[in-house]
Amino acid sequence: MPPPANPQATSHFLSTVLSQRGPHSLPYAEDTKWLIRQHLLTLTSAFPSLEPKTATFTHNDGRSVHLLQADGTVPISYHNVSYNIPLIVWLLDSYPRHPPAVYLNPTPNMLIKRPHPYVNPSGLVSVPYLQNWIYPSSNLVDLARELSGLFSRDPPLYSQGPNPNPSPKPPPPQPQSSSGDYGGSVAYPPSPARPMMLRPPYPASPSPYGGGGRVSQTDDAAEVYKRNAINKIVEAVHGDLSQMRKARETEMEGLLAAQGVLKRREEEVNRGVKEMRDEMEALETQLQVVLMNTDVLEAWVRQNEGRAKENFEAEEAFDCVDSLSKQMLECAAADLAIEDVFFSLDKAVQEGAVPFDQYLRNVSSSIGPLRLKFGLRRCRRMFLVWLPGRLIMLRDRKVY
Repeated sequence: MPPPANPQATSHFLSTVLSQRGPHSLPYAEDTKWLIRQHLLTLTSAFPSLEPKTATFTHNDGRSVHLLQADGTVPISYHNVSYNIPLIVWLLDSYPRHPPAVYLNPTPNMLIKRPHPYVNPSGLVSVPYLQNWIYPSSNLVDLARELSGLFSRDPPLYSQGPNPNPSPKPPPPQPQSSSGDYGGSVAYPPSPARPMMLRPPYPASPSPYGGGGRVSQTDDAAEVYKRNAINKIVEAVHGDLSQMRKARETEMEGLLAAQGVLKRREEEVNRGVKEMRDEMEALETQLQVVLMNTDVLEAWVRQNEGRAKENFEAEEAFDCVDSLSKQMLECAAADLAIEDVFFSLDKAVQEGAVPFDQYLRNVSSSIGPLRLKFGLRRCRRMFLVWLPGRLIMLRDRKVY
């Protein structure tokens, strides 16, 4: 099939009517308008004879609503002869989540075949594709192809001939020119005159966009200028809204990224606060132990203040209450004495009072003092474990 005559005008028309706001806006959901536009553009590309328009559709309950439609013809091939079936595809309010409504649009010299498996007397089409409509995979192009295939096997329209008496054995159908804009129609042998069937809904009022972009020659020049100005304003507003939407989307992405960073920082801060609380609890426990030991030592100092005036040796100020304390005291005294000896030897070597070889012999004989230092360290570790409990026991017993 040849490409659409003016695909840019069709795309502009759909963008304009779908982006319009206010009382004349189309009732489709905002999240489906882009898909509706794509469906109609694809349909006009595959079937150029179907043209998107806007018109007023009247429901069975009397409600009127402004909707999109694809008005035109669908080509069929019947007995190796090409015909065009005029129809209208109405995109209802719930489209594309629900199927469109398809009506035949016969010209005055056409009649609807009765009975027909897919068309009722009012012209409403019901084919399996519409009954099995699945959102979002179903689309208008596949629908038009199925209509073309089904109508090629059983055309739903025939021409109303001038002869009211049909011949018993009619000849094969031949293409016959039509007075409409659809190029041709399905020709059947003459049949008895029948009353015209109900027609599909027609526009109750002209579209605010000039019926898909075409302007009647009888329109007033001022009205045409006004309509064109409105279209320009709507297009400009639509462009501004698109730019604002892109800017807001970019700003929203930045805010979402900042929100993610703040959440991660909040988790880190909460984790740090928890660690500091745990450390504070540990320090409070240690502080209680230190305060308890301080009370014990202060009580011992108060009890032994008067003894400082008496003449006694410094070693007598402390009484070792057990063997571990005595061993620790002896090891500490021996360690300090050894350190004094090493200090004196170092000073004597520096001043030349002691020969260097004699200094080495004295140092090599210090294996015993080193073992003593190891024992002192061991006693200190044991004493640090034993001291808090011992001080508590001494405080309770009032023994110092």
